[in-house]
Amino acid sequence: MRSNEQDNRNPGPVILDVEGLELSRRDEERISHPLTGGVILFGRNFTSRSQLMKLTNQIMAVRKDVLICIDHEGGRVQRCKTDGFTHLPAMRAFGELWSSGESSIEAAIEGMQAATACGYILASELRSCGVDFSFTPVLDLDYGNSSVIGDRAFHSLPEVVFALAKSLNEGLRLGDMANCGKHFPGHGWAKADSHIDIPIDDRSLKRIARDDMKPYEWLDISLASVMPAHVVYPKVDSMPAGFSKIWLQDILRKKLKFEGVIFSDDLSMEGASIAGDVVQGAHLALEAGCDAVLICNRPDLADQMLSKLKVSKSKLAESAKHLNRLFPKAAAQSWESLQTESEYIHAKALLKSLKLITN
Repeated sequence: MRSNEQDNRNPGPVILDVEGLELSRRDEERISHPLTGGVILFGRNFTSRSQLMKLTNQIMAVRKDVLICIDHEGGRVQRCKTDGFTHLPAMRAFGELWSSGESSIEAAIEGMQAATACGYILASELRSCGVDFSFTPVLDLDYGNSSVIGDRAFHSLPEVVFALAKSLNEGLRLGDMANCGKHFPGHGWAKADSHIDIPIDDRSLKRIARDDMKPYEWLDISLASVMPAHVVYPKVDSMPAGFSKIWLQDILRKKLKFEGVIFSDDLSMEGASIAGDVVQGAHLALEAGCDAVLICNRPDLADQMLSKLKVSKSKLAESAKHLNRLFPKAAAQSWESLQTESEYIHAKALLKSLKLITN
């Protein structure tokens, strides 16, 4: 488990995955590479809590200064669902709770309380198993257009998305975990799935800024990191947002004054193919303003990136400085201790009373 002492961390800008339930020799070589700054885990890397703890301890034995990440939102995007992990609801459930009831104010408060409870359970369970960070929450608006987003979105109204994401983020913070808003500036309008296609959103910047970008603007300094969408917004730029200086520097950094971490989405996805091969994509993403780039599910491409990617010393220092903000501030409690903690018990009881969880 990660120490609460400040390590001399120097994470690189590449976030990559590992192949199985324990580290192979090639996994260890990739993690040891100075360009590596994080490891992202998937469902194939989990069978039990004890196995997950062993894996995260193996990773930290290789490098103490890599961020151990996971895509763990709830609903259909949750990597650890068994052996005691709470099977969390999709985020739409909190939006539906917000919109239910005769009293809109009471329903809204109940939705926010439930979102905070969810964030705390999510963070505290993962942290007790050695995971530092989850790429959550989704800030996309639910227009009913995108199947890949769908019930991962809180709501169709930006003010509701903001309030519920703010509440979820507070739960994450209480569990000593940073947050990641995705997919900037918004993936909800485009129909295509960026895993297998290049989505297009032909709306104007004015329309996107009025609606989809509002949660990012309103979350302000409470937003720790952002993941841009592999979506092309042709009325703003010909490149997807994650490769666009207009989106990342002019709009996100300057207009919205965002000072947190910017992650690329997975560069092995079809939505990133417009940028060229993974090395070209990584260069473009870093030049556009990303602090770190993800390469998932393709160890051959991870090897290619680590061997060919050239990053300046100044960019390496900038990326490391930003990534260091996402590490937990203190050591996590054990799973056994967590089960008897009053806040955790209260959070689970609240979600059970609302029929949002069963375990």
